[in-house]
Amino acid sequence: MITMSNIIREGNPTLRARAKKLTFPLSNEITDLAHAMMEFLENSQNPELAEKYKLRAGVGLAAPQVDKSIRMTAVLVPGEEGKPAIFKHVLVNPTILSESVQLVSLAEGEGCLSVDREVSGYVPRHDRIKLRWYDLEGNEHLERLRDYPAVVVQHEIDHLNGILFFDHINEKDPFNAPEGMLLIE
Repeated sequence: MITMSNIIREGNPTLRARAKKLTFPLSNEITDLAHAMMEFLENSQNPELAEKYKLRAGVGLAAPQVDKSIRMTAVLVPGEEGKPAIFKHVLVNPTILSESVQLVSLAEGEGCLSVDREVSGYVPRHDRIKLRWYDLEGNEHLERLRDYPAVVVQHEIDHLNGILFFDHINEKDPFNAPEGMLLIE
């Protein structure tokens, strides 16, 4: 089971490396890791389990965050109370095929399981993306995402490219929004 002690923190060189593409069929080790990453997200979003195991809540966990430099990430964007998840998948070799011109940012900014400090500021992201990814069996999926799920997936793909969310924040004026950028509450 993955806990916070398995998640590497900023300063570890794996977080700044470009992760390696995976080939199919995936090894048992990789599929086990994929299931453990999704289990972490499920546990972190369950208040009782999160408290029991001292987990910070997360909606995404990329393999580089557990010190595996491979192009795989788990994403679990919960639905409203009692509703199914909006987006729940392990993405293998995800690629953004197209993105909107419209930029958005989370009004409260972004956080990261690998960053133990608060970094304030707007993180400009594309409001809509067209995503290609593969599941654990190697099946290709094409998906259009918008708003919050699109922001989460872009954050996770950044991890696969050695980018952390605060790299996108305007250093001189962290709350200076590019013209026309929308804020997601």
